[in-house]
Amino acid sequence: MPKYFYTLALHLLLVFSCVASASSFTNIYTPGTSYYFEDFDPGQKPWKPGQFLNIEEVFKNYQYFEIIFDQDGQGITVYRYLRGNKEGPEKYLLLPDQSLHKQ
Repeated sequence: MPKYFYTLALHLLLVFSCVASASSFTNIYTPGTSYYFEDFDPGQKPWKPGQFLNIEEVFKNYQYFEIIFDQDGQGITVYRYLRGNKEGPEKYLLLPDQSLHKQ
């Protein structure tokens, strides 16, 4: 087979693996559902959600974050709660390298 075929196949494999990893959060979290976390660091690479909080723990915290995963698994919407006051939303796009880009 021609040499360019192997190069093309390798590039397609890399693109597919990046797309698959970017949408991997939809395997863990239900899109459109609110999840609560004790912290949120958008500069973390690769980005991972913080410590998950159940509903009883949410109201005990001075600050917490609500994260909603988009239907396509490529974005998130983040709300910050400080002393019960809701701030936001901030929208982020999940990039293939698992980092976040603010929209």
